[in-house]
Amino acid sequence: MTEAADPHPQVAETSAGARVITFGCRLNAYESEQIRARAEADGVQGTIVFNTCAVTGEAVRQARQAIRKARRENPDARLVVTGCAAQIDPAAFAAMPEVDLVLGNAEKAAPGALVPQAEGGRVRVNDIMSLRETAPHLADGLKDRARAYVEIQNGCDHRCTFCIIPYGRGNSRSAAAGEIVERIGRLAAEGWNEIVLTGVDLTSWGADLPGSPSLGQLVARILKLVPALPRLRLSSIDAAEIDPDLMRVLASEPRLMPYLHLSLQAGDDMILKRMKRRHLRADALKLIADVRAVRPDVAFGADLIAGFPTETDEAFANTLALVEEAGLSFLHVFPFSPRPGTPAARMPPVARAVVKARAARLRAAGDLALARHLDRQIGRTVMGLVERHGLARAEDFTEIAFTGQADPGSIAALRITGQDQGRSLAFVL
Repeated sequence: MTEAADPHPQVAETSAGARVITFGCRLNAYESEQIRARAEADGVQGTIVFNTCAVTGEAVRQARQAIRKARRENPDARLVVTGCAAQIDPAAFAAMPEVDLVLGNAEKAAPGALVPQAEGGRVRVNDIMSLRETAPHLADGLKDRARAYVEIQNGCDHRCTFCIIPYGRGNSRSAAAGEIVERIGRLAAEGWNEIVLTGVDLTSWGADLPGSPSLGQLVARILKLVPALPRLRLSSIDAAEIDPDLMRVLASEPRLMPYLHLSLQAGDDMILKRMKRRHLRADALKLIADVRAVRPDVAFGADLIAGFPTETDEAFANTLALVEEAGLSFLHVFPFSPRPGTPAARMPPVARAVVKARAARLRAAGDLALARHLDRQIGRTVMGLVERHGLARAEDFTEIAFTGQADPGSIAALRITGQDQGRSLAFVL
């Protein structure tokens, strides 16, 4: 799983009165927009949909807590649970007295899925591994956001020992290049200034398509055939799969944003092997150096897991040192959370207090890395995509708090004067 999870649930409301509460990654947020659009089209009312995440046990706990709270506060509402946690363990959610319907990931945005039915039972979850197509109901972009997201891929063929997500998403499935380009062309024509390509395992896009095209070839095609698009961004990617075409596009095309969020997970070779990752520490460092050689303005983020089973003090020190050695700027730190059914859940665990302490040290290292990154921005003029009044994102994903007038969704020239609380400070030129 290469998408980083957002720990804060998001709520979308339709004009018909249905609510969608989202847990987890950007792809879930994207698919919640599909659910929202389908609920509105089907005239669904009085329904609360929980689009769950299964990446950690904490994510599942939060979803169950939110479901109970929603029932207390909305005794007459119809509660529907879907998403990865529901796909993996539908019986657990069906056993909750608060829940009226459990939908699988393949069913959640289908026509009529949220309409009360006399037949079909309380659980409608099919075998996700049988799917051969990506989402058939692609949304045109997340509403109330400055950028649009296009799902180009779903599922994952890899089996990292800590990850349950393939059992919630199925095997890797790619959307056709022509369909992707057509959709992005329409979004650009509608005025979206930034498009984000998203998926569960983004760099595996194309492996299941005729001719096995690469992600780099797709990106080059998008930028060539949609010249009106100002900015194209990639969501999280696997460092083991950056192809030569993608490297060439990074070197030659300024409209591809200079930010890569890497699914690194650890900086120690033994831990990486036990995770069943497909790269070693030296591979990650070489890739980062190679990208910087062709695109000096690039910034890197990374997902890192603290306290993976069998992680020694020395192994953790290697991961901690990677933050500075690789010059990372943005970290997503996850304390290891055993997921039942995964090989890592059967490995000798690290004490929970040690896991929490190591996660805290990694987050502190991430704070220092971000502060160094923000110091380097002072005095620069950058082009920021305005997310809302007073807040923008630079091309390298730096968050910028600014003074002056610039409309959400527009791209503004911003002069950076300082930093505060993890953000650059700037004014509109």
